[in-house]
Amino acid sequence: MSGTRRVRITSPQTRIALARRHRPAQHLLPPTIPGADDRDSTEAVRALFARQRRQAARTLALLGAVLFGLSGLLAAAPALSHVTLLGVPLSWLLLMGGSYPVLLLIAVRHVRRAERLERDGARPERGPGTDRAAP
Repeated sequence: MSGTRRVRITSPQTRIALARRHRPAQHLLPPTIPGADDRDSTEAVRALFARQRRQAARTLALLGAVLFGLSGLLAAAPALSHVTLLGVPLSWLLLMGGSYPVLLLIAVRHVRRAERLERDGARPERGPGTDRAAP
């Protein structure tokens, strides 16, 4: 074996990506809202992130219920694949014609609620006894 040393050659993008690995993940921290008290604004943003995460968890649960529920329905009722409408099995129509509009409604609902959370951002979270229409 010769005494030559191996040199690793990488692109500039790879060097940048490798260098990022050693820095703290600043992009994961919520930005502060400019104001008189940065501590209060940071807490408000963290509370907003927590509400958004809860909303995302509810949306994922609803999505899972729809997809697994439809699959369970088709597994529990195999007769749906024998019933045809215009030559197409009813199970296919449920999958293609029924699931996608429901998925679209779930997505639209999620986006509207996320935007409302952003709009209400600095407001305190509503408790069970408060009126929803109150500012």
